[in-house]
Amino acid sequence: MCAEKIGWDSSQLRKYDLHLDEIPRLHYEDPKVDEFMQKNQPVLITGSKLVKPAEEKWTLDYLEKNLGKSNHTVFVSRNHKFKYFDEKKIYNKNNLKGVEFTPPTKRVDMKITDFMKKLREWKRGDERLYLQQPLNSTVGSTIVEDYLKFDWHFVAEKKNKYHWGELTSNVLFISMEGNVTPCHYDEQQNLFAQILGYKRCILFAPDQFECLYPHPVYHPHDRQSMVDFERPDYTKYPKFKNLKGCETVVGPGDVLYIPIYWWHHVESLMRGGPTVTVNFWYKGGPTNLEYPLQDHQKVSIMRNVEKMLLEVLQDPKEVGPLLRTMVLGRYCDP
Repeated sequence: MCAEKIGWDSSQLRKYDLHLDEIPRLHYEDPKVDEFMQKNQPVLITGSKLVKPAEEKWTLDYLEKNLGKSNHTVFVSRNHKFKYFDEKKIYNKNNLKGVEFTPPTKRVDMKITDFMKKLREWKRGDERLYLQQPLNSTVGSTIVEDYLKFDWHFVAEKKNKYHWGELTSNVLFISMEGNVTPCHYDEQQNLFAQILGYKRCILFAPDQFECLYPHPVYHPHDRQSMVDFERPDYTKYPKFKNLKGCETVVGPGDVLYIPIYWWHHVESLMRGGPTVTVNFWYKGGPTNLEYPLQDHQKVSIMRNVEKMLLEVLQDPKEVGPLLRTMVLGRYCDP
C-alpha cells in the first residue's frame, strides 16, 4: 500500500491473509470521483474542505475542553475488537424472539474529561475505550459552531447528484490506537471523514456476501461477519479463502466514500495515537429497479426475506431449516 502521507508505515497494519487491491485515491475535483460514486464504488477523496474546521482545531485537548459537560457514549472492550451488537435482539423476558447472547463490549455514559483521563493513563492490559457520540444538541456550542462551518455544499451536491435520501446522523468517533471495528456493512451511504490520526479501511463488495458468512438478521450481530479475520476458521468458513477486497489508509483531511451495503473492516493504526473521525450517513434513497439487479439490491432482498420469515414463524430456529428445505432439490444444480 502506498503511504502518500508521512505519518504511518506498514508495520502499523495488522496482518491478514487476504487478497486486497488499492482503493483509488483522487483529488475532489477529479471527475473520476463522480464516476466511482455513480457506480457505488469506493473512492478515497483528497483535498476537500468537508471537515476543514475540525481538521484545523479538533485536537484531543480542544475536544476535551469544548465537547460539553453532558455524558457521552463510550464502548468498553476487554480486547481491541469493538463488534457492534443490537441490544433489541438480545433475549429478555419482554423479547421472546431474542437470542441468548453475551455482549462482547459494554456501553457506558462517560464525561469527556473522564474519557480523556483514561486515554492518557491507559496501559497494556487495561480495558480499551471507544467514544461514539452523535453530533447533536448535547455537544458544546463551540463544537456546534465548528460543525456548522463544515463544507455542507460538498455533501449536498453529492446527495442530490446520486439521489440519496436524507442525512440520518453525523457521529464523532474517538478511538484508541489499535482499536478494530470488525467487518460489517451498513444500510446507508457513508462519507467517512478523517480528522486526526490514521485509520485503515478494508472494503468488500456486496457480491462477496457468502464469503463473509454474515450473522442471521435476527442475531444481535446482524450485518456483521461471523469470521474472525485474525484467526479465520477455514473448516467452518471455507469460502473465506476466496474473499477479495480493497483497502486504503485514511489520514487527516481524507474522505472515504463507503457505498451502501459494502462491507468494511476498520482499524486505528497500531502505535499511531488516538484517532478522530466523523461519519456522514445518508439513507439510500428511492430504489429504481433496473435489470439485472445490482448486488447491493440483492442483499437488501435477502434481508427482507429473512425478516418476513422470522415475522411469520416467530422462532429464529425455524428460519434456517425452512430456507434449506425450500432450496434443496429444487434450486440446487443437479
